[in-house]
Amino acid sequence: MNTSSLSQRLAVCSWSLQPTSPQDLISKLQATGIHRVQLALDPLRNDPTVWGQTPELLQAAGIRIVSGMFGSVGEDYSTLDTIRVTGGLAPDATWEQNWENIQATTELARRLGLKYVMFHAGFLPHEESDPNYAKLKQRLVQTAEIFQARGITLGLETGQETAAVLFDFLHKLAKPNLGVNFDPANMILYDKGNPIEALRKLGHWVRHVHIKDAIRTKVPGTWGEEVVTGTGEVDWPAFFVTLKEAGFHGDFCIEREAGTQRVDDIRAARELIERIVR
Repeated sequence: MNTSSLSQRLAVCSWSLQPTSPQDLISKLQATGIHRVQLALDPLRNDPTVWGQTPELLQAAGIRIVSGMFGSVGEDYSTLDTIRVTGGLAPDATWEQNWENIQATTELARRLGLKYVMFHAGFLPHEESDPNYAKLKQRLVQTAEIFQARGITLGLETGQETAAVLFDFLHKLAKPNLGVNFDPANMILYDKGNPIEALRKLGHWVRHVHIKDAIRTKVPGTWGEEVVTGTGEVDWPAFFVTLKEAGFHGDFCIEREAGTQRVDDIRAARELIERIVR
C-alpha cells in the first residue's frame, strides 16, 4: 500500500485533540497532516451554538468525517470499578437519558451521512444467568435497530471484556449492523488479554480500528498506562498483518487520550503506520 492510498484510510479521533471549537479542531487536524476525522457527536448534539456549523466548516477545510462516536451519561473512568458501574448502557439510573440521547444521535448521524458510529456498550456480563445479561442485550438490540433503520453500522469498543465474551455476545445478538471498533490498547489498559490474539478472535466482526498504545498494569485491578503509539506493548507489525489476514478494509483512526502533546503524538502514530503499512 503506498502512502497516497494509506492517507485515504488514516483518520484522527476528534476528542483526542481536545478542541474548543470547530475552528480549533480544523487547525489541530491540519497540524497532524491528516484530513479525515472520526467525529465526537455529543458536542454537536449538546452544544449546537458552538458546534452546529462543524460539518460545513470541515467540508470547507477539505476534511472528511469518516465516522462518529458517542458517549453515555455519567461515565466515570476514575478506576476500573467506577467505569464498571457507570459505563455504557447498563446503568438503570442513566438509561432513560441515554436512550433520549441515542435517538437524537441517530438523527444527527443520518444528517451527516455517516455509515459508521462507535460507542462503549458497558461491561458485558459473562454468563446468560447474570441478571444484567438480558437487560443489556435488549438495550443493545434496541440501539442497533434504531441505527439500522438509518443504514448505520455500530461498532462496540473493545477492552471492557475478553474477546471471547464479546465474540459470544455479538454472535447471540446476531444484529447485522453491530460489529466491533477494535482498540488494541484497551485490551491492555483493561488487562483483558493479548490484543493480537483478541484481534484474531474478533476479526470477522471488526468494522473500524483505533490506533492507540498502552503498557499493562503491574497491579491487578488498576488501569494500565496509555503511551505514545509505538512505545507500548502493542505489536504493531503483527497488528496490521492480522488485520490484513482478516480482510479488513476500514479506517485506521488514531486516538490519544493522555499526555499534553496530542498533535505531536498523533503525528508520531501516523509516521509509525506509514513505516509499517506497505
